[in-house]
Amino acid sequence: MIISRTPFRISFVGGGSDLPAFYRKSRGTVLSTTINKYMYISVHPYFNRKFFQVKYSKTELCSRAEDIQHPIIRETLKYLDIKGGLEIISMADVPAGTGLGSSSSFTVGLLHSLYSFLGKFVSKDRLAREASMIEIDLLGEPIGKQDQYAASFGGLNILNFNIDGSVEVEPLNIKSETLQRLNNNLLLLYTKINRSACSILKDQNNEIRQEKKFEIQKKMVDLIYKAVDALYNDDLDSFGKILHENWILKKSLSDKISNSKINKYYERALEYGALGGKLLGAGGGGFLLFYCPQEKQERLKKALFDLYELKFSFDRQGSKIIYVGEKDWDEYGFFE
Repeated sequence: MIISRTPFRISFVGGGSDLPAFYRKSRGTVLSTTINKYMYISVHPYFNRKFFQVKYSKTELCSRAEDIQHPIIRETLKYLDIKGGLEIISMADVPAGTGLGSSSSFTVGLLHSLYSFLGKFVSKDRLAREASMIEIDLLGEPIGKQDQYAASFGGLNILNFNIDGSVEVEPLNIKSETLQRLNNNLLLLYTKINRSACSILKDQNNEIRQEKKFEIQKKMVDLIYKAVDALYNDDLDSFGKILHENWILKKSLSDKISNSKINKYYERALEYGALGGKLLGAGGGGFLLFYCPQEKQERLKKALFDLYELKFSFDRQGSKIIYVGEKDWDEYGFFE
């Protein structure tokens, strides 16, 4: 058995500039970090070597990869040309559709487990590139590349999306004391609204093609350097206010990013001590992230008592293999 563990991410500033409608005209940049909430993918030989058994929210038993309903599993198995005799099981700390990049964490983790099962080492960059290719090129998802690279590399990074489609990952060397204070001053609150990112991202891709919206996205990218300066200077309250600037700009990109209910939560959070925040992911629902000094957080949480808090810490490792069984895989004929 092989088990991979792949983190989810929170994006601070610049989200949307990883969409091709933007980075094909101007370099995109996102500031994000991974957290200690994970996707786990286990891969194990299946006793009947003619079948795939796949377990997620459903259970599937198929004789051909082409017949598997789960699109990411189906296309990944086809891409790696794996023929059968395999059981794949996924588990997650947080459900899908909540804005933490779970689909891309799934793809990266699945690739990682399958390559390890096949006895192949692959770099973090290759995992991220191939996960992006599977989701964007093979499945036609209207998404960007930030989630795949965040999940694969892990840590607090600037992710640069170049006009030629290449991606550069720039880790930030922030003092550990500053990172701990930042972690303590962040609140992650679940709105209990799940949504599909596809329609929102399609709309955002279309909107960015308009000159006015494109310039708004550029302003969001420019905020990244102010945010990074604030972190290096240990000026965390300024970082929180930059999150607010970014959220105001992001909302103006599409009327599908927020709604009246989310706006009320956000405004109430500002009244009770938050300096800034944002809705994670494409928008429409999921988790609200707030920067709120630690001494004011209890008051804020009482004001938003109907939202569920998810406690978290920063992750620095990215996708990794956490278990390798001792079974000799040659017994199952995978390397014949």
